[in-house]
Amino acid sequence: MKRYSGLIAGMMLAAVLSAPAAADSEISGFLQGLYGYGTDSRNPVPSELTASEVRLQLRFESFSDGAEYFGRLDFVYDNYLDPGISAELREGYIKFGAGGWLDMKIGRQIITWGTGDLIFINDLFPKDWVSFFSGRDDQYLKAPQNALRFTMYGGSTSLDVVYTPRFTSDVIPSGMRLSYYNPMAGGIVGGEDYLFAGTMPEAKIENGEISAKLSRYFGSIDGALYFYRGFYKTPVGMDMAAREAFYPELMVYGASLRSPVFGGIFWIESGYYDSREDSGGNDPLVPNSSLESMAGFERQITSTVTANLQYYNSYMIDHDSFAATLPEGSPVTDEFYHLLTSRVTMLFMMENLNVSLFAFYSPSEEDAYGRAAVTYKYTDTVSMALGANLFHGEYEYTTFGGFQHNDNVYLKFTYGI
Repeated sequence: MKRYSGLIAGMMLAAVLSAPAAADSEISGFLQGLYGYGTDSRNPVPSELTASEVRLQLRFESFSDGAEYFGRLDFVYDNYLDPGISAELREGYIKFGAGGWLDMKIGRQIITWGTGDLIFINDLFPKDWVSFFSGRDDQYLKAPQNALRFTMYGGSTSLDVVYTPRFTSDVIPSGMRLSYYNPMAGGIVGGEDYLFAGTMPEAKIENGEISAKLSRYFGSIDGALYFYRGFYKTPVGMDMAAREAFYPELMVYGASLRSPVFGGIFWIESGYYDSREDSGGNDPLVPNSSLESMAGFERQITSTVTANLQYYNSYMIDHDSFAATLPEGSPVTDEFYHLLTSRVTMLFMMENLNVSLFAFYSPSEEDAYGRAAVTYKYTDTVSMALGANLFHGEYEYTTFGGFQHNDNVYLKFTYGI
């Protein structure tokens, strides 16, 4: 299948490029080299490299009287282990309206909603954590999906409905490029012997994903209600008989508010995660239902410095039932999970030099993750970046502790087309 990926992606992009001639069309993109090195010699992955790739992205956009046509195609030469060229159609869709109150977007697309900065509660669209931890551009954190999106407008209110016929999971460390904590092995693992991939839900109509967002402005306040029906985006369920991880069924009901205050922006967001396969919290192999909450504030400190602070909390429902079912000696997940994050962005040299720092710290799990990047814009089309991803954890089984051997630094060069 891999050898046909470029042909398939090319055919799909050709369909977009065959859109009717329009008065406004644009082709753009970039050429980029990314090289990363793992700094922890204990990491059990096949290579000390975390990235060695050259990427060409082509972006096409065209407008006609009745529709918008958009395509984004990546060609990648990856020299991490076995050199090879692959192609990925990241986006390829047609967007058109009906009657001034309805927009429809059909095809391969990337969707983002919610209020958090790198914390996602009601955004249940797929993420690529391997790209995120390896130093690829921030745009690659969001993974593409094939979906139908309908947006209805009425005054200051809008309704978004997204249907994804085939469940699309997150991309998580599998043991090849990045190591991870494996509870069956009792430690951090990597390599071909520990390749990790959860069992996907069957390709049935009833296993499609439905997401909805009802938004409304109240003056300067942006409020929203959310709904999701599908599956957990990572394989957090375990089938002991088959010794395989799987994606349990999930429904989410959420809300958010975003508003200017004290010269900055304040946001709050929450979501009730209804674990459909463990409604009573009695199955230790499937996540309990939980209540997820977040609050954040961002403000421009000076003309060149912007900072934010976020607090995230997860409350496990029926925690006593969960703890009572665990085998003796197993680590007990806390009833409350706490996470603090902060981003600081500084601009220098007439905004040609960008320094970005982002830190995650969990006092409940005693682990942390830090991202740092320095980007220099050499010309309007050429930029260079030096960055690092750093992990810490007192225990290997925690969120960031399980990735603690994946510390890496990277160098990136980008030429805009």
